[in-house]
Amino acid sequence: MAPLTLSVKAQDSSISDASTKRKQNLTVRNSFASVNVGQEKPFDFLRTLFEGVIAGGTAGVVVETALYPIDTIKTRLQAARGGEKLVLKGLYSGLAGNLAGVLPASALFVGVYEPVKQKLLTMFPENLSAFAHLTAGAIGGIAASFVRVPTEVVKQRMQTGQFTSASNAVRFIAAKEGFKGFYAGYGSFLLRDLPFDAIQFCLYEQIRIGYMLAARRNLNDPENAIIGAFAGALTGAITTPLDVIKTRLMIQGPANQYKGIVDCVQTIIKEEGPGAFMKGIGPRVLWIGIGGSIFFGVLESSKRFLAERRPTKAPRINSEKSKD
Repeated sequence: MAPLTLSVKAQDSSISDASTKRKQNLTVRNSFASVNVGQEKPFDFLRTLFEGVIAGGTAGVVVETALYPIDTIKTRLQAARGGEKLVLKGLYSGLAGNLAGVLPASALFVGVYEPVKQKLLTMFPENLSAFAHLTAGAIGGIAASFVRVPTEVVKQRMQTGQFTSASNAVRFIAAKEGFKGFYAGYGSFLLRDLPFDAIQFCLYEQIRIGYMLAARRNLNDPENAIIGAFAGALTGAITTPLDVIKTRLMIQGPANQYKGIVDCVQTIIKEEGPGAFMKGIGPRVLWIGIGGSIFFGVLESSKRFLAERRPTKAPRINSEKSKD
């Protein structure tokens, strides 16, 4: 007996039943975690890009504002060396400057992810859709990294008390470290964020597909939020060691305590032991889990809101037929 796939053809079914099943499969495939594009319409790259930018920017700002204190605690835990005590003051330090980077970074990520995903899904067979999601997530992460990394460098140095304002941080880094100072830890950032983005979005998309196939309907916002929370928390836990390495490299400043990723790993193991790579896992999983819930919930709501307000073109009437 041949294995079942998403598209099932019954030889003895009537023509109408086969047509109905095909429409249901198309509906499921085209509705999950994407800016809905009608099957009868050609792929509109610019509109998908625009809607992804708006939805991604909105979701990113909402999540960052709501969960910034947890992120600050996580960063301070990871930055602490030896028996340093955790400081709980100024948990919103650097938020304003960070939002200036989060907005374009989130907008750029989703703006690239959505059209790339839509295009890849037309190239991959249905049973390999996960590869389309993984690839699109990685490409979106690379595009957003050019904005994310400078924002992350400034934010984390403010969170650890090195600067009192974003403008002071930017001026100091530019003067003492030059342009490359804004991209400190870029390699470790990609090492963390590319797998994180790819895994998180792939998990979210695939779980959502399975849920919709089982429920035989589109999901509501609370369901999207729950799936987003699970995907975010699991991915956050898996990538915590990479996050610790990234944090250490980004906050070291001109002192250059570490020569690179390998040296950072070796130094942490030598001075603090392997357990140091799991520092901040609690706040990180909590932060990303709640963040995933809010992000994907807001993202899907925003995309649906934009899709419902697309201009509709009036159907053109054939002049020759109208004469008849």
